[in-house]
Order: sequence, then structure tokens, then C-alpha cells
Amino acid sequence: MNKYIKRVIEDVRAKNADQSEFLQAVEEVLTTLAPVLDRNPQYEENAILERLVLPERTIIFRVPWVDDAGKVRVNRGYRIQFNSAIGPYKGGLRFDPSVNLSVLKFLAFEQVFKNSLTTLPMGGGKGGSDFNPKQSPHTPGKRCSDAEVMRFCQSFMTALYHYIGPDTDVPAGDMNVGGREIGYLFGQYKRLANEWTGVLTGKGLSFGGSLIRPEATGYGDVYFAENMLAKRGEALDGKRCVVSGSGNVASFAAEKLIQLGATVLTLSDRSGAIYAKDGISADMLKDIMYLKNVQRGEFADFAKKTKGVTFFKGANSWQLADKVDCAFPCARQNELNGKDAAYLVKHGCTLVGEGANMPSTPEAVETFLKAKVMFSPGKASNAGGVATSGLEMSQNSERVSWTRDEVDAKLKGIMKAIHDNAWDAAAKYGKKGNYVVGANIAGFTKVADAMVAQGIV
Repeated sequence: MNKYIKRVIEDVRAKNADQSEFLQAVEEVLTTLAPVLDRNPQYEENAILERLVLPERTIIFRVPWVDDAGKVRVNRGYRIQFNSAIGPYKGGLRFDPSVNLSVLKFLAFEQVFKNSLTTLPMGGGKGGSDFNPKQSPHTPGKRCSDAEVMRFCQSFMTALYHYIGPDTDVPAGDMNVGGREIGYLFGQYKRLANEWTGVLTGKGLSFGGSLIRPEATGYGDVYFAENMLAKRGEALDGKRCVVSGSGNVASFAAEKLIQLGATVLTLSDRSGAIYAKDGISADMLKDIMYLKNVQRGEFADFAKKTKGVTFFKGANSWQLADKVDCAFPCARQNELNGKDAAYLVKHGCTLVGEGANMPSTPEAVETFLKAKVMFSPGKASNAGGVATSGLEMSQNSERVSWTRDEVDAKLKGIMKAIHDNAWDAAAKYGKKGNYVVGANIAGFTKVADAMVAQGIV
């Protein structure tokens, strides 16, 4: 390992020993940068790595709110403003019990490179809270009411709004932060700041949102896979695909795969996974999206009433099909491990397109790369969501609204540019076809060059 990289990693480990997700993300990126650091000594001279692994600002705040039973509740809120070298901080808000400093630092660190790859002027950030909208604090088995979610979001934004703005930090949605939550957050920001600006993306279409934004991460993941397959003269038509998750990323990745002629065999949620032996049809997918987005139901109930669909309690999507061509992990970090990867390789998988952030463990990534599987890291292939958020920011600034076809065409172009930049960077540094190395180097060099140009700040 390059001595400079080794020294920085050791320092990060010593200072963040309890932050496993963040350490994993840092090591995954830094260990691929030796070729570019060897050719560019100015990066070490300017301590780019030391500065790159430290957030510019970490904000932690309390979020007090009142539930429907009249009891005061308190959650912890965060915003990690990691790097603004190429633009205002940009990244989602996540509401989930798993949220902690390590998870958000890993997500914000990844976001720096992801946003760099989009070719748009956006820095990297992430935020959220350990609030759980899926569990009422006073009624086990029930979700928080809309009123409870609204009161929480208003309190969260009251603490956060001091630190964000259209030219400073533009949050978006992430896990458990959808259109409802973004609406409440935006309304409170507008109330406090007394201005209408595009300070949040993922807004409703009636108040500044962009067409294609809900679909963008899933669609973008599939568009990236199309570009990978084109390198070997193939297409998605006829491919047997396994997809994990059931949120926007998974649902719209499945939708686009079906539109392009692929067969989607699986989806999953916290309770388990469904397997459709003949593939999930477009009509089935509509029912699934209604179940998840409106009824807030579970896959077990869906499988009971749907012919040809089997539910596997507690399972993931990876070891259910006996023949797989492509895998799309679209749920959460570290959901696909080494054993899952070995199963996929054994059963024919030749392409993995990450739709979630760091969903494959290091062992899984190593297995895929060793087997010559075409593997796209999430920072590249799931960048469609934040890219379309950037397009929403542009529309808000210009006070215009582009058509669905216009936004989709721009998204396709951005995903092709990300793919080509990663491919070219890998080839330039002797790692042709390795999208992990290519994406890391392409994302890093743009940020690093901007940091050098801006001086020691």
C-alpha cells in the first residue's frame, strides 16, 4: 500500500475506532487511489487525504416533539457537511433507528465522490435522525400518524434551517424521508426563513419538484447497467435479474428493467423476500408499489394473494433463484455478503449494479471482481437520484419546469457520462474494466484539484 495512504488510514482508524461503516467507506476509496497519488505529488503536499476524510462541519442537535398521546419525545438530529469544494453540500436526510454518526459520515463521504461524478457542481453532505416513522412511540405495531410525522419534521427543520440554504446546503430525501416528509420540512423552512427557495429537493410537483425525481435513482442504476452491458455487446432484454429492497430505488429499478425486457425475479423488505418464478409483471409491480407506498403493508400478505409468488421470511433476494444474470442491490448498506456473492457467481451472475449506498460488503466486492463480474459501485450507479436533484435545483433557480422526457434524457446523458468517466479513469491508470477504481479516481481527482486550487481552507 502507498505509504501516504497507509498513514492516513491508520490515523482515521485511531480517531474513529467505533465507526465501522465510516472506516469501511474510507478504506474502500483510499486503497484504490495509489496510482493517481503516485503521479500527482501535489495531493500529498497539500494534505488532500487528511482534509478529505474530515467533515468540514458536523452538526448534532436535539429534536423535541409531542406525540398524539401528548407525551414529549426527544430524538437526535444530524447534518454532516463533508466537502464543499465543487459546490454547495448536497445529500439526503434519513429517518431510521439505525442512524448514527458512523452511518451518516460514511454516507456523506460517499456523497462527495458520487456528486463529483455527476458532472454537476455539488459538494457532499448527509443528515437525518434516529426517529422511526414506521413505529408509533405509544402504540406497538402501529406507524406514526401523519400529524406526528409533521410535528417531528417541523421540530427537526427548526433546528436545521440555520445551517442550510440554496447556495449553502440543499438536503433531499433518503430512507423513510419521502414526499410527505419533504413537504413538511419545506413548509417549515419557508415559514422560518420567510422565503421560497429550492432549499430541498424531492419536493412535490405542485411546489417546485421535478418530474422523474422519485424514479431517478432506480432508473439511473439501470441506465448505468445498460452502458456496462454495451461494452460487451449485450442488452438487458431477456436477462434474469434479482433486485433487493421495495422502496423507490428498488421499485423503479424493477420498473425500468421490465420496460427494457428483463425478467425481475425478486424484491425484499425488512420481513423477507418474494420470489416470482416467472418474473414480476408490470401489473404485479403496480400492486407492490401500492402496498408499500399507500397501504404500508408487508410482502407476506402480497404473496398470499398473488399466484406464482412465494414469500421467504427473513430471507434476502440473493439466494432464491437458480439462474441469475444480473443483480441490483437496492436496499441498504452491507446487505450482500461474501456468501451471497459466491452464490450469485455460481448461478451465472455476470453484472452487479449497486442501487443502494455500499450495499456489498468488502468480501462480496472481492468475490465479484475476482470472478470478472461487471460491478458498479453505488457512488457511480446510484448517482441518478442526486443528479436529478441537481436538475431540480436548476429548475428552481430558473423558475421553470422541464418535461418528463427532458429530465429523463438529461438523466440518461448524465449516467452515460458517469459510466464513461469511470471507464476512462480505470483504463488510464491500468485498471481497465474496474469500475470501483475508475469511479473512485474520477470522483477524487475533480474534488482534489478543486481543493488544491482553493488553497489551505
